[in-house]
Amino acid sequence: MSNVPADGHPHLPTLIGRSTAWSPQYSGDFDHFGVDTKRNRLLLAAEDHGTVEVFNLDTGAHERTLTTFGTPHAILYLPKQDKFVITDSSTSGTKIIDAATFKVTGHIHLAPGADSMAFDETTDRLYIVSGGKDAGMTHCFINEVDPATGTVRRRLRVDADHVEAMVPEMHGGRLFVNIASKNQVAVVDKKSLEVIAHWPLDGASRNLTMALDEAHHRLFVGTRNPSKLFVMNTDNGKTVAMLDAPASSDSLFYDGARKRIYVAGGDGYMGVYRQDDADHYTDLGRVATAPGAKSGMLSTTLDRIYLAVSPGDHSPGGGIMWFAVNP
Repeated sequence: MSNVPADGHPHLPTLIGRSTAWSPQYSGDFDHFGVDTKRNRLLLAAEDHGTVEVFNLDTGAHERTLTTFGTPHAILYLPKQDKFVITDSSTSGTKIIDAATFKVTGHIHLAPGADSMAFDETTDRLYIVSGGKDAGMTHCFINEVDPATGTVRRRLRVDADHVEAMVPEMHGGRLFVNIASKNQVAVVDKKSLEVIAHWPLDGASRNLTMALDEAHHRLFVGTRNPSKLFVMNTDNGKTVAMLDAPASSDSLFYDGARKRIYVAGGDGYMGVYRQDDADHYTDLGRVATAPGAKSGMLSTTLDRIYLAVSPGDHSPGGGIMWFAVNP
């Protein structure tokens, strides 16, 4: 598919940078990014290597390697506390680290297997998934955490062994959760921390990624088997659109300012979709990235997409690349 839509106007992100000096001899997967714009830092969880890598946000220059981790996954910068929360599915546990010094200042005590994380700005609460099959458990927990203290306030047991991405409403009372082992989205009431609905995904499985357009009541869900982009009506859970997507994706972003959705695929392409209205979407094409570039981050502040290029189980390597989000 062409990188330029039929109307002749370029709508696709443009590659503007790629790490060159940093040549890690890693194997396995990278996971998610975190960003500290105050210090111009980009953090990347090298989950299979057991480190967190620190880069210059503008140039991509590698600055340092943090080694106090087992299997890091999600990274969140908390401006109020000037700290990072980094989930870790190993026995070393989820950590709170000082953003200036990178010293560990606290731990969040969870069941093994801590992975996905979401932050609710309206209630100042973190939601962290723990448990699951990777921890040898048949169920998972959704943990509600006070980021100021690291205290687990409540936890919801989910009778499924694979729970993935979550996204909270900022102007509503719900948390949407990918129940990947059951091919459904669970709707959680934030006030009671109880599941109030299950929405099935018909025609695909392994729903790993998620983004929300709260203004138009639309939830975007990415699946891997086969690779699809679902658009769901959050008023009733109905699927209103389903589009083909790049394979082996670990990241899906909604760009509300430009009414676009981006899907990063491990097959070496990023899919770009235009939201024509709440129920209609146009596939604008694919941007060539790199094999293994399946996880990433959209920075609306910088108008950039960052992708982590995982080396996988083949030849060692890895890197990062970043794109300008075109107007």
